Amino acid sequence: MNKSIKMVLLIAGIVLLAYGIYTMIQPETQVSIGDVDLVKTQDNTNSYITIALGIVAVALSLVKGKN
Repeated sequence: MNKSIKMVLLIAGIVLLAYGIYTMIQPETQVSIGDVDLVKTQDNTNSYITIALGIVAVALSLVKGKN
């Protein structure tokens, strides 16, 4: 694989990993109106997919090609 393609995959993988972890850790949305609290439960499905794509991109960038 070309060096530039490996570098792009590595950078994209790191960005995807960081974004997936950030979206997983961010706090849930909460709205308080007087005595009523409305809490939206957090769905981490998109975070898991983003982290998995990041891991795949990093793994592909580290694969050694033919010499």
